Amino acid sequence: MKTKRIIVFGTGEIAELADFYFDQDSDFEVAGFTVDDAYLKKKEFRGRPVVAFEQISEKFPPEDYGFFVAVSYAKINALRAEKVASARAKGYLLVSYMSRRATVFPGFDLKENCLILEDNTIQPFAEIDANVTLWSGNHIGHHSIIEDDVFLASQVVVSGGVRIGQGSFVGVNVTIRDHVDIGKQCVLGAGALVLEDQPDFSVVAPRGTERSAVPSSRLRHI
Repeated sequence: MKTKRIIVFGTGEIAELADFYFDQDSDFEVAGFTVDDAYLKKKEFRGRPVVAFEQISEKFPPEDYGFFVAVSYAKINALRAEKVASARAKGYLLVSYMSRRATVFPGFDLKENCLILEDNTIQPFAEIDANVTLWSGNHIGHHSIIEDDVFLASQVVVSGGVRIGQGSFVGVNVTIRDHVDIGKQCVLGAGALVLEDQPDFSVVAPRGTERSAVPSSRLRHI
C-alpha cells in the first residue's frame, strides 16, 4: 500500500532506476517527472507526465507531493545539489530510498534525498549525510562520515573512521584505509587504493590494465 506520492526530477537512466526501486521496494508512488523547461523534450516518461520544473508546483503542489532528485554525479555532484536546493526552495519535502536489502543497524538516520541500493552494509556509528548516493554493494565502516552530496559507485570499501568530504565522487572498487580524511569535491578513480589523507579537490586516478600486444587469436592455452 503506497502512502505518499512523489515527483522525480530527471528523465535519464538514474530517474528510470529510481522509479523502478520506488515502485518495487518502497511506500512511495511516483506520480510524475520533472526537468528544467530547456530540457523538456517529451511530455511522458515511463507512462507518467513530465512537467517543466518551473511550473511543477502548479501541477504537483508541495503540500501534496514529496520530491526526489534522480541526478548523477555531473559537475562533481554540484548539479544534484543545486536541484535539491531548488526543490527545497519551492517547499518540497525531499524523500529518500533505501533498499530493504541494505544492512543498517539501530540508530541509523536516513537523511533527505539519499539513494541507497541493495547490498550496502552501513556499520554502527557510521553517518550518511543528505543527498548521498550509494550504488550497490558498498561497505561503510563504523564511525565513518559520508558528507552531503557524495556519490559512491559499486563495491567501494570505506574502512572505519573515514571521512569523505562534501561533493566527492568515489569510483568502483575503491578502497580507503581506516581513519583517512578525504577532502571536499575529490574524485577517486576506479580501483584506487587510498592510504593517506587527500586535500580538497584531489584527483586520484590509477591507470587501467594495459592491453596486451598479443591478440586473443594467438593465445594457445585458453
